[in-house]
Amino acid sequence: MELTTSQGLFDRSKSHIPGGVNSPVRSYSNVGGTPPFIASGQGSRIVDADGNSYIDYVMSWGPLILGHAHPDVVEAVRTQAALGVSYGAPTELELELAEMITGAFASMDMVRLVNSGTEACMTALRLARAYTGREKILKFEGCYHGHSDGLLVSAGSGAAYLSEATSAGVTEAQASDTFVAGFNDLRQVESIFENAGERIAAVIVEPVAGNMGMVLPEPGFLEALRNITSEYGSLLIFDEVITGFRVVYGGYQDYAGVTPDITCLGKVIGGGLPVGAYGGSEEVMRTVAPLGPMYQAGTLSGNPIAVAAGIATLKALRDPGIYQAFSALTERLCSGLEAICGEAGLSLQINRLVSMWDVHFSDSPVTNYADAAASDAEAYTGFFHAMLNGGIYLAPSAYETSFVSTAHTEADIDETLDAARRALVEG
Repeated sequence: MELTTSQGLFDRSKSHIPGGVNSPVRSYSNVGGTPPFIASGQGSRIVDADGNSYIDYVMSWGPLILGHAHPDVVEAVRTQAALGVSYGAPTELELELAEMITGAFASMDMVRLVNSGTEACMTALRLARAYTGREKILKFEGCYHGHSDGLLVSAGSGAAYLSEATSAGVTEAQASDTFVAGFNDLRQVESIFENAGERIAAVIVEPVAGNMGMVLPEPGFLEALRNITSEYGSLLIFDEVITGFRVVYGGYQDYAGVTPDITCLGKVIGGGLPVGAYGGSEEVMRTVAPLGPMYQAGTLSGNPIAVAAGIATLKALRDPGIYQAFSALTERLCSGLEAICGEAGLSLQINRLVSMWDVHFSDSPVTNYADAAASDAEAYTGFFHAMLNGGIYLAPSAYETSFVSTAHTEADIDETLDAARRALVEG
């Protein structure tokens, strides 16, 4: 087997990298088969080591809102790299990006740049604990906020206010500081607060869940979280690592009209390079060192190349027409998929919002993790491989979200729907 093929590269990788990948979902363990090793990307397309070309709807799991190798982003990276890749010192670029972020998000007077969404969420929780003097956190089943220990938990023992670790290496003590409720389940939230509200430092939530497929908040859900956290003196944290700048320029909180105390960002704000951020009011952020007692640091935080790519990306997104175009393209794609499934006599649920969408093979709407888990994973696996063979690159898991970029075209949508028809109707 030639080692420059995806299969050859995967076999080599498994000897040196756990599972052959640097993030588990890339291993294709959820859908089977060999993951394509990507050699290049341009616009809406990627090309693998075997020379196969795909229309890409993963878009590096969301950051590439302008598509692959966007000229403005490439030029910004090239220009900055020639000046130096890292200094470990303040730069004007990181100030510019901070000003763009705080200018876009009314909830943020101050923002701190970090290196990933995981780091942003981990630090936001530490900040909430430091600010409130409390220990407990409430999260929602199916919402993913990175792999920090206290967040790798799920509901345990059939009780909303008990939790158990979902990863080896997470201690019982760490898991016990995190309460878990069902997404969109206000009764569970109210029950947890009635029992332990005075001990809860913060509620952390993806305002639009992106890691059980895409699941929208039901009307009034986020507003109720805002009200109950305010009532009990807890902080509300929006994890907008996925939704930040992807739904509207000011994030989903602007779209929904709900103001959190702390916001976590990532993905889009780095234009495809590693980055994260957390921010909030000046009062809350003055708890962060060197102004306050909560310590957080990072050698590469505010890396000038990542910041330059982020600035170029956000400048391109200032045009509100971009989000209208996203909505039209996503609606055409999703409506087309629903029509094709109707032809095939299949039950399909598609959630969509502006540039985000997902597919669940299910008879019932998907509004929480239990609904997502009840969908037909085997049907998704068959659909995934048929689409991959047809030149369409979807997430290799039924629990992920797909994305449209400014690089996707009407012709891409036509090609995608043709591939879906071959997979579901003709296949």
